Amino acid sequence: MTTVAIVGCTHAGTFAATSILAEHPDWTVHVFERNGTLSFLSCGIALWVGDHVSDPKKMFYSSPEALAEAGATMHMRTDVTSIDVAAKTLTYRPVDAIGVGVGDSAGEERTLHFDKLVVTTGSRPVVPPIPGIDSPHVLLCKNWDHAIAIKEKAKEAKSAVVIGSGYIGAEIAEQFSLTGVKTTLVDGLDRPLANNFDKQITDQVAAAFEEHGVTLALGQKVTAFRDNDDDTVTVVTEKGEYTAEMAILAVGFLPNTDLLKGQVDMLPNGAIVVDDYMRASVPDVYACGDSATVFYNPTGKHDYIPLATNAVRQGLLVGRNIAEPTVKYLGTQATSAVQLYDLSLAASGLTAAGAERRGLTVRETELTEDYRPDFMLTTTPVTSILTWDPETREVKGGQFCSKADISGAANVISMAIQARFTIDQLANVDFLFQPNFDKPVYYVGAVAMKAAAEA
Repeated sequence: MTTVAIVGCTHAGTFAATSILAEHPDWTVHVFERNGTLSFLSCGIALWVGDHVSDPKKMFYSSPEALAEAGATMHMRTDVTSIDVAAKTLTYRPVDAIGVGVGDSAGEERTLHFDKLVVTTGSRPVVPPIPGIDSPHVLLCKNWDHAIAIKEKAKEAKSAVVIGSGYIGAEIAEQFSLTGVKTTLVDGLDRPLANNFDKQITDQVAAAFEEHGVTLALGQKVTAFRDNDDDTVTVVTEKGEYTAEMAILAVGFLPNTDLLKGQVDMLPNGAIVVDDYMRASVPDVYACGDSATVFYNPTGKHDYIPLATNAVRQGLLVGRNIAEPTVKYLGTQATSAVQLYDLSLAASGLTAAGAERRGLTVRETELTEDYRPDFMLTTTPVTSILTWDPETREVKGGQFCSKADISGAANVISMAIQARFTIDQLANVDFLFQPNFDKPVYYVGAVAMKAAAEA
């Protein structure tokens, strides 16, 4: 009888457990999770804050009961305290009596011998060592407990400072501003969403924030947090001070892999390096999701890109490959999208800044035109930016911004990168034309045609 230990159970862990049990229903699968819930869609936190969620319970797509019914032995609210990869053992301790596994007792440390280990410990929010950061007014934005704390605080708060202008920070700032909360958005970079989009698009985002009363405190790092007597917190930066009733910290994530340090190959940031079959550098150890690397197709190298989409696909592959290598991972383009006010933004692959950070040379082609014919009663511009390799002419990335829903364009670019399309091939794809949706030349094809003409 094969025994599998799955450590961590958000997206990667949930899908790894279900896929392993589907492929090997006779195996014993132990799932360890330190929280009382699993499968939480944290991307919905900002929407919940803004009252756009019908029922917060629906932000969970699975449950401990569902995995138990599928055949897993669940250990909820349980800390795995150590893992010995060579000995194939782990020690664990339930932190309370709620939801512990059969035979477990709260506080009692136990040992499990496993045949195979699946590391899905996910990521943890970056919490810089800034003076005052442990203030009760400084909240994180990652899990269900964080979501509850933000939602409760937001019910009464009239002001907030959001630190970090990536997707999470930008969405939280947007929803605060729409619900009447006076909002300041702070970031060390000089543009909102600077790691996701180029300036031609982030200028539109910045304008939208300012139109909705958000104070943009960009290009300045936080140096301290100071609690005040009136139950507020002051966020001190290199260039100013911003006082509010709460501060949301959303400055990024790091792999939560300390339990495996020194036992498997990792990137410098702690991400476990995995191969095409989700195998770590030690036999019978698998990793996926935010604790693991992904193969980033635009560069052809391992990278760290914590996205739920990557976690789900990698988790499913664990079940297919845990007995023997069967289905290869196709890699990722880090395809994503976000809605801010009336702007739809979507991207896949490299931006110019992303290429520069990785030491790569790319060219970019930009095109702004209405997304559908002018004879329609309404239309609106779409900004398209195509990133491509000047030597091979391969597509390396694409970004889109419009008041129309252009999210599907990022999926088109994702497939083009994965298939290693050149700009010439993308320019000649058979895209649909229908006046409700686009022009005779779809804007993705149009920007590719422009790139081909420039090459």
